[in-house]
Amino acid sequence: MTLSDAELDRYARHIVLPEIGGVGQARLKAARVAVVGAGGIGSPALQYLAAAGIGRLTIIDDDRVDRSNLQRQTLFATADAGQGKAATAAAALHRLNPHVAVIACASRIDRANAASLLAGHDVILDGTDNFATRLAVADAALGLRIPLVAAAVGRFEGQLGVFRGWETDKPCYRCFVGADPETPGINCAEQGVLGALTGMLGSLAALEVIRAIAPFGEDSAGKLLIADTLALRFRTLILPKDPGCATCAA
Repeated sequence: MTLSDAELDRYARHIVLPEIGGVGQARLKAARVAVVGAGGIGSPALQYLAAAGIGRLTIIDDDRVDRSNLQRQTLFATADAGQGKAATAAAALHRLNPHVAVIACASRIDRANAASLLAGHDVILDGTDNFATRLAVADAALGLRIPLVAAAVGRFEGQLGVFRGWETDKPCYRCFVGADPETPGINCAEQGVLGALTGMLGSLAALEVIRAIAPFGEDSAGKLLIADTLALRFRTLILPKDPGCATCAA
């Protein structure tokens, strides 16, 4: 995978990093990343992944832009209200970086189609806002042996984890959340969320996608980052593999 002169100029600040370099940037160009949800987390994550030169981005989201999204979903403008998120995001990313191929998939991902929609990607980023979808994505990622970067936010708190549960010493997403973690009535619309927090978690999620493709620093799999913006406090927890997990322990 070679880089054109225009790409060498565009990604110069990556290439001069010894931990990335030309080899790492070429890996980013060759990579295929699926982003599930173009909302508060997916929106900034997509911007940074496109800017970083990910070769192909697949956006999976069947929702439409609502005015209430604009407080945090930075890919969209007022004039985009009512438009499909996947196609609108794809157009915005093409304007940002025409070197990146973007595929808009306006489908609702679920257990029936998750594996087929996600197969063939190198990394999956999940920024969805309900556990039914998260579990469908996580189970498909585990079955396909594709690293999963999962981020979530609520009110003033966020969390981020990387999951490779097929490895003997790494947990899967169900090791973390269990079988049925849904809490009725707990969602962004009812609880609210600080817009800038979603930007922070989306950016961190993009960083972890980049790390998964062109490794640098310490491996993040098996760790959970928790951000508390009320106290401006960050914690990192070690997530052990659950020996009784019905999904990955076997």
